[in-house]
Amino acid sequence: MDLNTITDIVRRPSDRPGAAWRDGDAWLAGGTWLFSTEQPDLRRLVDLTALGWDSLVPSAAGLEIGATCTIRELNAFVPLSDWPACALFTTCCEAFLSSFKVWNAATVGGNICMSLPAGPMITLAVALEATYTVWAPDGSERTVDAADFVIGDHRNVLAPGEILRRVDIPVVALGKRCAHRRFSLTRLGRSTLFMIATRSPGTADLLLTITAGTTRPVRLAFDRMPDAEALRHRIEAIPDDLWFSDPNGTPDHRHHLAAHFAEEIRVELGGPT
Repeated sequence: MDLNTITDIVRRPSDRPGAAWRDGDAWLAGGTWLFSTEQPDLRRLVDLTALGWDSLVPSAAGLEIGATCTIRELNAFVPLSDWPACALFTTCCEAFLSSFKVWNAATVGGNICMSLPAGPMITLAVALEATYTVWAPDGSERTVDAADFVIGDHRNVLAPGEILRRVDIPVVALGKRCAHRRFSLTRLGRSTLFMIATRSPGTADLLLTITAGTTRPVRLAFDRMPDAEALRHRIEAIPDDLWFSDPNGTPDHRHHLAAHFAEEIRVELGGPT
């Protein structure tokens, strides 16, 4: 798509580009969505890829993912042997409605900041208890829990000029067992529902994340593995207005799928009968 309203491109921004933010600006990373549709309100693009942020930095504390890390890089990451939850990286990368060409350009941060219900990087980050480092235009930064970042369909907590700098996944989450379920109307279609659950080794806890079927991520935490009835009640307690409606599914359909898949996941991760 030719963006004929763009009059300027900042190809080499400062290390803290937010200070120069002005109305009509957009951060440019992969650009796979930005160049896919008209952007009549934009006048200038600021290229973040020139900043050279590290894509993937493992450490004893966990894994740091730079916002400009591409989907291809995330999928190719070779985890430490004691990080079983890294199996979810490929699962979530393959949930993209996209070709390998898009994988080469699309970024983790871009998918998160789009804040669409079916964004698989959102699913991954929330399920693995990630936090986001956000840079403000005044040079300060803040930390946002991934579960609190998306607040609705295509809406998040970023203020004008703020930028998502990195995603931090804690080592405790990377060491958990995991299970997932995903439903779409076609094999390569957009997710109607995407669910991930994790369980800490040697414990009976459960952390269940529901996305794609809800307008924002829903994360249900249990100190001990629930029985089928308790789990069903928690699904039923999700407010009606959080269930998403689009051509890929009605709220009732998505609610039904969530209850069905939640019970399958509970049994898979060792729930009581």
